[in-house]
Amino acid sequence: MSGGRRWILVVPIAVLVTALLAGVATWAQSGNIERDLVGRAQTALFEAGLPTGDVRFDGRDATLSSIPPDKALRALEVVQRVEGVRSAKFNGDVIPVAPSTTASPPPPTTSTTASPPPTTSTTAPPPTDKAGVQAEIDRLLAEAPVSFEPDSARLTPEGEQAARSIAIALAKAPAGFRYRVTGHVARGPGGEGAALKLSRDRARAVARILTSNGLAAKRVTYRGLGDTRPSTGGEEDRRVEITVV
Repeated sequence: MSGGRRWILVVPIAVLVTALLAGVATWAQSGNIERDLVGRAQTALFEAGLPTGDVRFDGRDATLSSIPPDKALRALEVVQRVEGVRSAKFNGDVIPVAPSTTASPPPPTTSTTASPPPTTSTTAPPPTDKAGVQAEIDRLLAEAPVSFEPDSARLTPEGEQAARSIAIALAKAPAGFRYRVTGHVARGPGGEGAALKLSRDRARAVARILTSNGLAAKRVTYRGLGDTRPSTGGEEDRRVEITVV
Protein backbone atom coordinates (compact mmCIF):
# COMPACT_ATOMS: atom_id res chain seq x y z
CA MET A 1 0.00 0.00 0.00
CA SER A 2 2.77 2.44 0.89
CA GLY A 3 4.54 1.57 -2.37
CA GLY A 4 1.41 2.52 -4.35
CA ARG A 5 1.24 5.87 -2.61
CA ARG A 6 4.85 6.62 -3.48
CA TRP A 7 4.10 5.83 -7.11
CA ILE A 8 1.15 8.22 -7.11
CA LEU A 9 3.43 11.03 -5.83
CA VAL A 10 6.18 10.36 -8.38
CA VAL A 11 3.87 10.73 -11.41
CA PRO A 12 2.92 14.46 -10.94
CA ILE A 13 6.52 15.35 -10.08
CA ALA A 14 7.71 13.79 -13.34
CA VAL A 15 5.03 15.67 -15.30
CA LEU A 16 6.06 18.95 -13.64
CA VAL A 17 9.75 18.43 -14.45
CA THR A 18 8.93 17.59 -18.07
CA ALA A 19 6.83 20.75 -18.42
CA LEU A 20 9.62 22.90 -16.95
CA LEU A 21 12.20 21.43 -19.31
CA ALA A 22 9.89 22.01 -22.28
CA GLY A 23 9.38 25.65 -21.23
CA VAL A 24 13.12 26.26 -20.93
CA ALA A 25 13.70 24.73 -24.36
CA THR A 26 10.95 26.89 -25.90
CA TRP A 27 12.36 30.06 -24.29
CA ALA A 28 15.88 29.29 -25.54
CA GLN A 29 14.60 28.54 -29.03
CA SER A 30 12.62 31.83 -29.08
CA GLY A 31 15.73 33.79 -28.09
CA ASN A 32 17.74 32.15 -30.86
CA ILE A 33 15.04 32.98 -33.42
CA GLU A 34 14.96 36.65 -32.36
CA ARG A 35 18.75 36.97 -32.50
CA ASP A 36 18.78 35.36 -35.94
CA LEU A 37 16.06 37.72 -37.20
CA VAL A 38 17.91 40.78 -35.84
CA GLY A 39 21.07 39.74 -37.67
CA ARG A 40 19.27 39.09 -40.94
CA ALA A 41 17.27 42.33 -40.74
CA GLN A 42 20.37 44.45 -40.11
CA THR A 43 22.21 42.67 -42.91
CA ALA A 44 19.33 43.41 -45.30
CA LEU A 45 19.36 47.10 -44.29
CA PHE A 46 23.12 47.32 -44.81
CA GLU A 47 22.94 45.67 -48.23
CA ALA A 48 20.18 48.11 -49.22
CA GLY A 49 22.47 51.05 -48.40
CA LEU A 50 20.40 52.07 -45.36
CA PRO A 51 21.45 52.75 -41.74
CA THR A 52 20.93 49.67 -39.59
CA GLY A 53 19.61 51.70 -36.67
CA ASP A 54 18.23 49.69 -33.75
CA VAL A 55 16.17 46.61 -34.66
CA ARG A 56 14.45 44.58 -31.94
CA PHE A 57 12.19 41.55 -32.16
CA ASP A 58 9.37 40.28 -29.98
CA GLY A 59 8.98 36.82 -31.44
CA ARG A 60 8.75 37.51 -35.18
CA ASP A 61 7.50 41.11 -34.82
CA ALA A 62 10.13 43.79 -35.48
CA THR A 63 10.40 47.30 -34.00
CA LEU A 64 12.72 49.83 -35.72
CA SER A 65 14.23 52.92 -34.10
CA SER A 66 17.13 55.39 -34.53
CA ILE A 67 16.63 55.64 -38.31
CA PRO A 68 16.60 59.00 -40.21
CA PRO A 69 13.00 59.96 -41.10
CA ASP A 70 13.73 60.25 -44.83
CA LYS A 71 14.94 56.62 -44.88
CA ALA A 72 12.38 55.18 -42.45
CA LEU A 73 9.75 54.04 -44.97
CA ARG A 74 12.37 52.31 -47.14
CA ALA A 75 13.88 50.63 -44.05
CA LEU A 76 10.45 49.34 -43.00
CA GLU A 77 9.89 47.87 -46.47
CA VAL A 78 13.28 46.10 -46.42
CA VAL A 79 12.74 44.56 -42.95
CA GLN A 80 9.23 43.37 -43.80
CA ARG A 81 10.65 41.44 -46.77
CA VAL A 82 13.13 39.49 -44.59
CA GLU A 83 12.16 35.83 -44.47
CA GLY A 84 10.63 34.89 -41.14
CA VAL A 85 9.49 38.43 -40.21
CA ARG A 86 5.77 38.55 -39.48
CA SER A 87 5.34 42.32 -39.04
CA ALA A 88 7.40 45.49 -38.60
CA LYS A 89 6.68 48.89 -37.08
CA PHE A 90 8.47 52.07 -35.97
CA ASN A 91 9.32 53.11 -32.46
CA GLY A 92 8.17 56.52 -31.22
CA ASP A 93 11.49 58.24 -32.08
CA VAL A 94 11.03 57.67 -35.82
CA ILE A 95 8.72 60.04 -37.72
CA PRO A 96 8.68 58.81 -41.31
CA VAL A 97 8.78 61.41 -44.08
CA ALA A 98 7.15 60.19 -47.26
CA PRO A 99 9.22 60.98 -50.38
CA SER A 100 7.61 63.39 -52.80
CA THR A 101 6.05 61.79 -55.84
CA THR A 102 5.20 63.20 -59.23
CA ALA A 103 2.15 62.22 -61.22
CA SER A 104 2.88 59.87 -64.09
CA PRO A 105 1.81 60.96 -67.58
CA PRO A 106 -1.41 59.45 -68.96
CA PRO A 107 -1.04 56.43 -71.28
CA PRO A 108 -0.81 57.27 -74.98
CA THR A 109 -4.06 57.05 -76.92
CA THR A 110 -4.41 54.37 -79.57
CA SER A 111 -4.56 55.63 -83.14
CA THR A 112 -4.73 53.93 -86.51
CA THR A 113 -1.90 55.99 -87.96
CA ALA A 114 1.73 55.43 -87.20
CA SER A 115 3.19 57.81 -84.65
CA PRO A 116 6.71 58.33 -83.32
CA PRO A 117 7.57 56.40 -80.16
CA PRO A 118 6.78 58.31 -76.95
CA THR A 119 9.68 59.94 -75.19
CA THR A 120 10.40 58.98 -71.59
CA SER A 121 10.58 61.89 -69.18
CA THR A 122 13.21 61.60 -66.48
CA THR A 123 13.55 63.50 -63.25
CA ALA A 124 16.68 65.62 -63.11
CA PRO A 125 19.19 64.37 -60.52
CA PRO A 126 19.68 66.55 -57.44
CA PRO A 127 22.39 69.20 -57.82
CA THR A 128 25.84 68.38 -56.47
CA ASP A 129 27.57 71.76 -56.75
CA LYS A 130 27.28 74.65 -54.30
CA ALA A 131 25.53 77.00 -56.74
CA GLY A 132 23.03 74.33 -57.74
CA VAL A 133 22.16 73.44 -54.14
CA GLN A 134 21.76 77.12 -53.26
CA ALA A 135 19.47 77.64 -56.26
CA GLU A 136 17.31 74.70 -55.12
CA ILE A 137 17.06 76.15 -51.59
CA ASP A 138 16.06 79.56 -52.97
CA ARG A 139 13.45 77.95 -55.23
CA LEU A 140 11.87 76.02 -52.36
CA LEU A 141 11.80 79.10 -50.12
CA ALA A 142 10.22 81.17 -52.91
CA GLU A 143 7.52 78.55 -53.47
CA ALA A 144 6.79 77.98 -49.76
CA PRO A 145 8.40 80.46 -47.33
CA VAL A 146 9.05 79.36 -43.76
CA SER A 147 6.34 81.16 -41.75
CA PHE A 148 5.83 81.70 -38.01
CA GLU A 149 3.05 82.60 -35.64
CA PRO A 150 2.91 86.40 -35.16
CA ASP A 151 5.61 87.78 -32.83
CA SER A 152 6.85 84.29 -31.85
CA ALA A 153 9.33 81.60 -32.89
CA ARG A 154 6.59 78.96 -33.31
CA LEU A 155 6.35 77.76 -36.90
CA THR A 156 2.96 77.58 -38.54
CA PRO A 157 1.99 74.12 -39.90
CA GLU A 158 2.79 75.42 -43.40
CA GLY A 159 6.12 76.82 -42.21
CA GLU A 160 7.09 73.52 -40.56
CA GLN A 161 6.25 71.58 -43.73
CA ALA A 162 8.31 74.03 -45.80
CA ALA A 163 11.31 73.53 -43.49
CA ARG A 164 10.93 69.73 -43.70
CA SER A 165 10.85 69.88 -47.51
CA ILE A 166 14.13 71.78 -47.50
CA ALA A 167 15.65 69.25 -45.07
CA ILE A 168 14.73 66.38 -47.41
CA ALA A 169 16.34 68.21 -50.34
CA LEU A 170 19.53 68.96 -48.39
CA ALA A 171 19.82 65.33 -47.28
CA LYS A 172 20.45 64.47 -50.97
CA ALA A 173 23.23 67.09 -51.34
CA PRO A 174 26.93 66.26 -50.86
CA ALA A 175 27.76 65.36 -47.27
CA GLY A 176 30.57 67.94 -47.12
CA PHE A 177 28.24 70.94 -47.50
CA ARG A 178 27.36 73.02 -44.44
CA TYR A 179 24.44 75.39 -44.04
CA ARG A 180 23.72 78.63 -42.17
CA VAL A 181 20.18 79.62 -41.18
CA THR A 182 19.66 83.38 -40.82
CA GLY A 183 16.57 84.97 -39.29
CA HIS A 184 15.27 88.45 -40.15
CA VAL A 185 12.38 90.36 -38.56
CA ALA A 186 10.87 93.83 -38.79
CA ARG A 187 11.36 96.39 -36.03
CA GLY A 188 8.67 95.93 -33.39
CA PRO A 189 7.60 97.56 -30.14
CA GLY A 190 10.48 95.97 -28.22
CA GLY A 191 13.12 97.78 -30.26
CA GLU A 192 16.38 96.44 -31.63
CA GLY A 193 17.07 94.01 -28.77
CA ALA A 194 13.70 92.27 -29.07
CA ALA A 195 14.02 92.08 -32.85
CA LEU A 196 17.48 90.50 -32.57
CA LYS A 197 16.30 87.87 -30.06
CA LEU A 198 13.19 86.95 -32.09
CA SER A 199 15.21 86.58 -35.30
CA ARG A 200 17.74 84.32 -33.54
CA ASP A 201 14.99 82.16 -31.97
CA ARG A 202 13.31 81.71 -35.35
CA ALA A 203 16.58 80.73 -37.02
CA ARG A 204 17.23 78.20 -34.24
CA ALA A 205 13.73 76.69 -34.70
CA VAL A 206 14.40 76.11 -38.40
CA ALA A 207 17.87 74.68 -37.70
CA ARG A 208 16.28 72.14 -35.34
CA ILE A 209 13.89 71.04 -38.08
CA LEU A 210 16.84 70.47 -40.42
CA THR A 211 18.87 68.47 -37.88
CA SER A 212 15.88 66.34 -36.85
CA ASN A 213 15.26 65.34 -40.47
CA GLY A 214 18.57 63.88 -41.58
CA LEU A 215 21.26 66.60 -41.32
CA ALA A 216 24.04 66.24 -38.75
CA ALA A 217 24.03 69.01 -36.14
CA LYS A 218 27.64 69.94 -36.94
CA ARG A 219 26.58 70.83 -40.50
CA VAL A 220 24.02 73.47 -39.47
CA THR A 221 24.59 76.85 -37.77
CA TYR A 222 22.14 79.66 -37.16
CA ARG A 223 22.13 83.38 -36.42
CA GLY A 224 19.69 86.26 -36.09
CA LEU A 225 20.19 89.70 -37.64
CA GLY A 226 17.08 91.36 -36.24
CA ASP A 227 15.93 94.23 -38.46
CA THR A 228 19.40 95.22 -39.64
CA ARG A 229 18.89 94.00 -43.23
CA PRO A 230 15.38 95.02 -44.30
CA SER A 231 14.07 94.08 -47.72
CA THR A 232 12.00 96.17 -50.07
CA GLY A 233 9.05 93.80 -49.92
CA GLY A 234 7.54 94.80 -46.58
CA GLU A 235 6.48 91.42 -45.22
CA GLU A 236 9.70 89.91 -46.53
CA ASP A 237 11.44 91.62 -43.62
CA ARG A 238 10.06 88.68 -41.63
CA ARG A 239 11.96 85.91 -43.38
CA VAL A 240 14.42 83.06 -42.93
CA GLU A 241 17.33 82.49 -45.29
CA ILE A 242 19.34 79.27 -45.67
CA THR A 243 22.80 79.59 -47.20
CA VAL A 244 25.34 77.00 -48.35
CA VAL A 245 28.62 77.89 -46.64
